[in-house]
Amino acid sequence: MSERDELIRALEETSRVGKQAAVASVVRVTGSAYRREGAKMLIDEEGTTTCMISGGCLEPEIAENAKQVMAKQQPVIRHLDLNEDVLWGLGIGCGGTIDVYIEPIEAGPLVDAWMSAVKEERAAVMATAIEVSAGSGVSTGARMFVPEEGPPLGTLGQPSLDQAVIELAGQKLKQLDPHSETRRFAVLDREFAEVFIDVNVPAPELTLFGAGHDAIPLVAFAVQLGYKVTVVDARPAFATTERFPGATAIVAHPEEFQDRVRLGPRSYVVIMNHHVIRDEASLRLALESAAPYVGVLGPRSRYWRLLDDLRGEGFEPTTEQLARVYNPVGLDIGAESPEEVANSILSEVLAIRKGHAGGFLRNRGGSVHAPARVS
Repeated sequence: MSERDELIRALEETSRVGKQAAVASVVRVTGSAYRREGAKMLIDEEGTTTCMISGGCLEPEIAENAKQVMAKQQPVIRHLDLNEDVLWGLGIGCGGTIDVYIEPIEAGPLVDAWMSAVKEERAAVMATAIEVSAGSGVSTGARMFVPEEGPPLGTLGQPSLDQAVIELAGQKLKQLDPHSETRRFAVLDREFAEVFIDVNVPAPELTLFGAGHDAIPLVAFAVQLGYKVTVVDARPAFATTERFPGATAIVAHPEEFQDRVRLGPRSYVVIMNHHVIRDEASLRLALESAAPYVGVLGPRSRYWRLLDDLRGEGFEPTTEQLARVYNPVGLDIGAESPEEVANSILSEVLAIRKGHAGGFLRNRGGSVHAPARVS
């Protein structure tokens, strides 16, 4: 079960038994910290916690703060300096600071809409005003829900602010791996509102063409990482959920791909049929889709042959389409066994998702979390 699913399940259970609850969200990180913006923890009235916002060092103190939030029914922000060796006597020393927004859970249409979006894996943004100036006309805790499809719900209290948040949410939901963040907006000339932009997007999809032996560890690792995995193969004995637990198996021949296989802007494709005709059909389908990553197993000479065959059939890929192809597939880590190759491929997929270049962290300057995409 993913952390997101675990949190929703705990929220539903506290509601079912009638317990009060609060949610603590990391809304701002400066420097180094164990978790990033958007990490959440649920705390019920007894102090029981679900999920984590740090490596385990901050949770007890935040849980105590949450009890006070539930008692007063007022949200608070805790500013935590992880540089302070005296922080609760723990000597954390991570070198950064984090802000944690702790709010009581109150049933209502916006919370219901947000929980439905998370459960149904629909992309959406929940915008919450967490700090405001006195004359802004915006109340702390004001919310607006912005789905990828459909009209926004709620208001932050100022039309100009609502519009700015809607535009930012639209930009976020077009990104491959959008991050939650706190953004300061100008309101009424000299006033301001700090709004936490909490982003929810569906789990990334990994579509694998080829159900051979070497696909087994790739699918297993991807499922563990939270990908929604689909395996496509023409052989009924190979494309089965018994061989690929946690994945969807589709038995389809190349002429059926257009009707049976769906690829979108959050689909990462790996082609490893070990069969030229099926590889050609898989590659064409992937290139004609919006998939941001198309990994093709095998040497360059074989990939070039696939392209030549497709051109011979009248399909000429564009430069933009070819830029999304990665062949040889995977990061250069010396992988040989099926398990090592799977590790290499998924590391490359993760780097593309996050906008990073791969390589050794010790050779990189600046923040390890900042995107560093290379062309």
